[in-house]
Amino acid sequence: MTKLEKLIKEHCPNGVEYICIDQIFKTITAPKKLNRKEYKEKGSFPIIDQGQNFIIGYTDDKTSILPKDEYIIFGEHTRIIKYVNFPFAQGADGLKILVSANKQMNTKYLYYAFSKLEIPSRGYNRHWSIVKDLCIPIPPLLIQQEIVRILDKYIELDAELEKELQDELEARKKQYEYYRNELLTFNTNSDIMKKTANSQQPTANSQQPTANSQRRVRFLTLGEIAEYSQERIIASELNNENYIGVDNLLQEKKGKTISSCVPNKGIYTRYDNGDILIGNIRPYLKKIWKANTIGGANGDVLVIKIKDIQFITSNYLYYLLSSDEFFNYDMQYSKGAKMPRGNKQAVMKYQIPVPSLEEQEKIVNILDRFETLTNDLTNGLPAEIVARKKQYEYYRDKLLTF
Repeated sequence: MTKLEKLIKEHCPNGVEYICIDQIFKTITAPKKLNRKEYKEKGSFPIIDQGQNFIIGYTDDKTSILPKDEYIIFGEHTRIIKYVNFPFAQGADGLKILVSANKQMNTKYLYYAFSKLEIPSRGYNRHWSIVKDLCIPIPPLLIQQEIVRILDKYIELDAELEKELQDELEARKKQYEYYRNELLTFNTNSDIMKKTANSQQPTANSQQPTANSQRRVRFLTLGEIAEYSQERIIASELNNENYIGVDNLLQEKKGKTISSCVPNKGIYTRYDNGDILIGNIRPYLKKIWKANTIGGANGDVLVIKIKDIQFITSNYLYYLLSSDEFFNYDMQYSKGAKMPRGNKQAVMKYQIPVPSLEEQEKIVNILDRFETLTNDLTNGLPAEIVARKKQYEYYRDKLLTF
């Protein structure tokens, strides 16, 4: 028999009383509500909103602050419930700030019990009129404290596990970047055939390293092996799957998502399967995608098309252009301070090592395997977190069922 079971058997063998929210809590108001113009990125006190993250900004305005205490924040519009035990200011409207009406009750327990409630949705309307009449179990204080201890410990262990998973993912990414850099770094002091930007365009018949040469390469500018797409596509051929703007290119080389804003008129840059698309605004965001379909992009996206696929493969060029080295170069030559834009001419002067097609294929195969492993872990992490959240909710509900 657990400690909690013993306490329940001793102090409430016949069950516990259920009390309505309106009788348990007092609602209080903040000294004043801050509007969005008053939010700061840094400050002495957090500003609380009713969103999922609930800390929406900071302030130094002491006259708006509720002092340190134990509060429960209820979002009337969002139905989000938070426990707060630090001084804060209120931001947007729609918050109910609650304190326990009875200091003999454990506020953290009340928060856990409140979080268990099934609150029916009324859309974006206010929900307090429904919530105030819902009831939660109120066992003796010793039992409340034991339930809080168990759930706090579970959340602590869960946070440790999530950190371990995040650390593992970060280590895997660093390992992948290391091998990518190793595979795409060639000896510049020997066995290299360099060409300048004025050299003749290479073709499939150009002299290439033989299969027996060890990582024998020629260095060419991007402009010698690729070009910006000059083809055009009309808006009527575009949809949220094949239209690309900087808004639906994902940061940190994560490809693209569907577009939420597809144009209904105009002419756009056409891209084809295998072309490489790069966000040309704020290069430090590292937005890049290798196309697997035909579509169109707006003027803020560079569409890079290989001139001769018998000389360099799209997959190999994608790995080169998705390297941190390329994005650092792109940022170095970008123009503008607040919203830097890549220099299209400078991009085409970026130096590209071009080994044999056989060597390119080997490199791509290795990097593909590393990317698959990293993506498996990246995709598995949210699923693991969701599973942990469900497990927590299951045990919370079991502990709070009398």
